[in-house]
Amino acid sequence: MAILNGTNLKVYGASAALVAYAQTASITINMETRDISNKDSNGYAESLEGQRNWEVSLDGAYAWTDAAGSALTDGADDTVELYLLDGANSRKAFTVKWGNTGAATGDVVYSGSAFLTSFSANGGVEDTATYSMTFVGTGAITQAVT
Repeated sequence: MAILNGTNLKVYGASAALVAYAQTASITINMETRDISNKDSNGYAESLEGQRNWEVSLDGAYAWTDAAGSALTDGADDTVELYLLDGANSRKAFTVKWGNTGAATGDVVYSGSAFLTSFSANGGVEDTATYSMTFVGTGAITQAVT
């Protein structure tokens, strides 16, 4: 059995670029259920399938420039500016990819259209500034295996 290296699980934004300085990434896929309990259920809940939903979250080191001092174009603030603050583009869904897009056979990548719904940045005294983002999917999520 091959255990995945968490470093290989990455989040790619609208430009297909890796979101800069991300340190953790998670994906959650849910299926809700519908209650169909009735008087013949003998006091037990009964359910049927319901809607599915998904979201991708990431946390990372917050930076505006790369190690050479050049402005980042794929940083957290760029995504926030484009999809939360920019009047022309904000509140629009875009494609998010989660997984390993390397060339190894068997790599799995999930992708789908999502909205950036949450952003927060934090910084303590003499500590690394960090950010968190959440993307909520709209419609189906797909899985591709290389």
